[in-house]
Amino acid sequence: MSFNTEAFGVYDIRGIYPQTINEEIAYRIGRFFSELFAAKNVVVGNDIRLSGPALKEALVKGLMESGCDVIDIGQCGTEMIYFATSHLKLDGGIMITASHNPKEYNGMKFVRQEARPISGDTGLRELEAQVADGELTVMAETTGKVEKFDIAEDYVKHILSYVDMSKLKPLKVVVNAGNGAAGPILDVMEKYLPFELIKVHHQADGSFPNGVPNPLLPDNREATAKMVRESGADAGVAWDGDFDRCFMFDEQGNFIEGYYMVGFLAKAFLQKNPGAKIIYDPRLTWNTEELVRESGGVPIMSKSGHAFIKEKMRAEDAIYGGEMSAHHYFRDFSYCDSGMIPWLLVLELLSQADGKRLSDLMQERMEKYPCSGEINSKVKDADEVLQRIEAEYGSLGKVTKVDGLSVEFADWRFNLRKSNTEPVIRLNVEARQDAVLMRQKTEELLHRIRIM
Repeated sequence: MSFNTEAFGVYDIRGIYPQTINEEIAYRIGRFFSELFAAKNVVVGNDIRLSGPALKEALVKGLMESGCDVIDIGQCGTEMIYFATSHLKLDGGIMITASHNPKEYNGMKFVRQEARPISGDTGLRELEAQVADGELTVMAETTGKVEKFDIAEDYVKHILSYVDMSKLKPLKVVVNAGNGAAGPILDVMEKYLPFELIKVHHQADGSFPNGVPNPLLPDNREATAKMVRESGADAGVAWDGDFDRCFMFDEQGNFIEGYYMVGFLAKAFLQKNPGAKIIYDPRLTWNTEELVRESGGVPIMSKSGHAFIKEKMRAEDAIYGGEMSAHHYFRDFSYCDSGMIPWLLVLELLSQADGKRLSDLMQERMEKYPCSGEINSKVKDADEVLQRIEAEYGSLGKVTKVDGLSVEFADWRFNLRKSNTEPVIRLNVEARQDAVLMRQKTEELLHRIRIM
């Protein structure tokens, strides 16, 4: 009998419950995981999705029957699984989550020792093959044990170590958990912070009563922005469902593109670690490169995607890596991404900004390097579009292909890359101090891309 594995993706598992991700598949994952990854002890956790507890129960059963001991940290964010795997020196970690997907979805993310990612080219395809067609062997002679463990205090203390608490000012901050997993952790953090936290959609609720927790969707930003304006807050922060990404708003309620956050956080690390290496992705680059060099750091480009960024950071011993998609990676966090560290670093810088507001700190960079943000276009043949755009623009500018197609001119540049999971092509455009040129070139490229 062959099992449906269409929920297995490039980096994780994500599907609709119970059609493509269910207890039977979760159990089989548990049975095969420990054998494939030589895991004798594994940490598991789940976000706030309603199907999470049932999937976890089946997963734990499979792990235990394969002879693997399980540490269950309960409801959590994805990065808490990364932290627990490393902090407790375990052989692996499995997070049950579908991140920012709609409520009918669920899935899993996997790491091995030291919170190293398991993705398509590091074992996920082998796990998929076993789940699909593997024969379940006789259960292990000694069944594994399961232990409940509360990692929240250890995790929060580690997160707070990234900032100098003595330099934090009593700022007023709107925090929007999106009814996701961030709310309970913010409650733990709050007692250590000098900030006044104004909570929006704070209660964890897998029915998502206020919509999908995905602040990248413009419609989902207004609740945070409105509260910032009404409360006179210094900043706003919103998270996705498993809080591995955070999104910042200035004191006027303006959404801050993830691109500008990368340069901002790079500068924060370089103030404390002169000469360090910073990893960034090829989609938007000029602002990051300039800020890193001005701050005495070494900018190093990597292909987009968490597995590639983490691998590059380890190879280069980089202190920080950032993607414009709002994924931020930290060497001292096992080279993993965190949605809790970035906003604290931003507010630490804001606390030392001599009375400047967050909009003052960001506006200069946004005017210097205006960008389009990522724009998706559905196309019949992404490879044909890439070849056509390269033929039209490549001879006129400098071409690089670290990730998709990048073409650079004296006063503007663009990156065009295809999605790994859908018939979509993604465009990013930026310019040097010329927002009009940026908008013109964006429209020009979109017209050419969308010609059928």
